[in-house]
Amino acid sequence: MGRDQVAVRGFGAPAILTGMDDIIAISGVSKTYASGFVALEGVDLTIRRGEIFALLGPNGAGKTTLISIVCGIVRATSGRVTVDGHDIVRDWRAARSLIGLVPQELTTDAFESVWNTVSFTRGLFGLRAKPAHIESVLRALSLWDKKDSRVMTLSGGMKRRLLIAKALAHEPRILFLDEPTAGVDVDLRHDMWQLVSRLRQEGVTVILTTHYIEEAEEMADRVGVINKGELVLVRNKADLLHELGSKRLSLRLRSPLARVPEALAGWRLELSSDGSELTCLYDAKDVRDGVGGFLERVREAGIEFTDLSTTESSLEDIFVSLVRGRN
Repeated sequence: MGRDQVAVRGFGAPAILTGMDDIIAISGVSKTYASGFVALEGVDLTIRRGEIFALLGPNGAGKTTLISIVCGIVRATSGRVTVDGHDIVRDWRAARSLIGLVPQELTTDAFESVWNTVSFTRGLFGLRAKPAHIESVLRALSLWDKKDSRVMTLSGGMKRRLLIAKALAHEPRILFLDEPTAGVDVDLRHDMWQLVSRLRQEGVTVILTTHYIEEAEEMADRVGVINKGELVLVRNKADLLHELGSKRLSLRLRSPLARVPEALAGWRLELSSDGSELTCLYDAKDVRDGVGGFLERVREAGIEFTDLSTTESSLEDIFVSLVRGRN
């Protein structure tokens, strides 16, 4: 085995990863519905093997439509999608076998047992029964003690876990999570993200949409922002926070100021209503020059302060500014 190759075991079948090559390629994908509504327009995107990719966007932005096209549920009006080299139209069976999808809707077989419904899902992909794998998935999702329960008796949170179990039944190499934690409690959300981390360690590529942007900030390697059917940007999470983020340096002043001194002109400053706190805003990428230069000017102006604190913009702040800027 070469130094760039990694053996993958666990939920998925043993495989070989060769670095961070692309496993999904989306090229020029558009979707216009019969009503004339344009859901997607010329989307180009590649997903890297083994990464966690967060697709963010407001309601109606096109997130679910894009996922549905890749998964073969919706037909694109134009463009091409390949999954690990398999065209999703010409070679749909091979492409679909690599994908697990956890949809937003709680669609389950109400009268079946948990064990049977997960096992049946595996069989839909033409795979032989593998009880050890089904047990492993159910245990990982805290469903093992419910294996003989009818689906209709499960709570909403347990049904959400069951959707994930079904998506993992055929050992996919790609897992789509469409708003997986919508309407679930904190404990379940925590368990789900532990599972996502485990899957990523085992080489599974995870693509998620979420309204909980702090989850994307915590989990994702890369972030894509989609709005009104167009992909606004795709960046490594760290690069996005660095390039588009901003920082705030706040000084608690020893003596209140009536106004900002002329000596500090040129800086983006905010003075509190009572004059006791002076705040400087600067780009995250200019953090060193920003802090050092500002504090030097403050001392030269004879301004004394008793305390200082810094805060920085979150991924949610950046997301909101991007979406508002295009509406």
